[in-house]
Amino acid sequence: MTQYLDFEKPLAEIEGKAEELRALARANEEMDIESEAKALDLKAGQLLEGLYKDLTAWRKCQVARHPERPHCKDYIKALFTEFTPLAGDRNFADDLAVMGGLARFNDQPVMVIGHEKGSDTKSRIERNFGMARPEGYRKAIRLMQMADKFNLPVITLVDTPGAYPGKGAEERGQSEAIARSTETCLQIGVPLVSIIIGEGGSGGAVAFASANRVAMLEHSVYSVITPEGCASILWKDAEKMREAAQALRLTATDLAELGVVDHIIAEPKGGAHRDADTAIQAVGETIQQLLNELKPLDGPALIKDRQQKYLDLGSKGLAA
Repeated sequence: MTQYLDFEKPLAEIEGKAEELRALARANEEMDIESEAKALDLKAGQLLEGLYKDLTAWRKCQVARHPERPHCKDYIKALFTEFTPLAGDRNFADDLAVMGGLARFNDQPVMVIGHEKGSDTKSRIERNFGMARPEGYRKAIRLMQMADKFNLPVITLVDTPGAYPGKGAEERGQSEAIARSTETCLQIGVPLVSIIIGEGGSGGAVAFASANRVAMLEHSVYSVITPEGCASILWKDAEKMREAAQALRLTATDLAELGVVDHIIAEPKGGAHRDADTAIQAVGETIQQLLNELKPLDGPALIKDRQQKYLDLGSKGLAA
């Protein structure tokens, strides 16, 4: 069953009525309700298009967090072959919130790393809802350094509310691990392409997304803090998350104007969760396009390109 967001309630009612009619027809073959059901389908399609035509920043946050949205594991399974997972930071533990390993992308050897939130209650708890601990970032550092050693492009898939803020994570050096992961992104001499596939939250996302090229799915978000966290700090009221989401300029359109992201990937009508295969295919095409852009650059040129990208941040779009 499709899980509907709160602003999709009118759509849920129409699609529910169409399904009820079809259920009656299945129970009684003499009933002919297909014309009525098709009329409801048409109305639902028009409503869906209207709802997603001009989403507010807060509604985009809701879509980016949709539990049925394709996750890192889904992209790796569909787009990469010969995926060989690599585990552990060689220091403390293996963090299941971060998955990565060697793979082939369109027959090209690559290193792929991403946040995995999990798809059901058990896997979400195991994956800590995509919130990495220090060992997750240290695993990512190890894999990026390995990719640099063997001259393999790095592809990162970002989908996290942020780094895990627990006591144990802080004791094991969470901020240092994030800083070193960000530093490693900037130092490796191989192409680094990052895709924001859902939530890009805080330093936990920046540690994977300090890339030569950053792309975002149309309804994903990328921000220094969640809208709820921002509202709690600024207004002492988490219910002001709608105002916070608007002020944070966290949508793909806003971030493209600011020069933070380089490419926006269009999603199927109704979001990636309604047609995962199409969304995944679009991401694959974008990864290939961005890798082709970086192919002519050698190691020093890639490092310079990446560093210049971040030195230039803040030079455009701020007057809007």
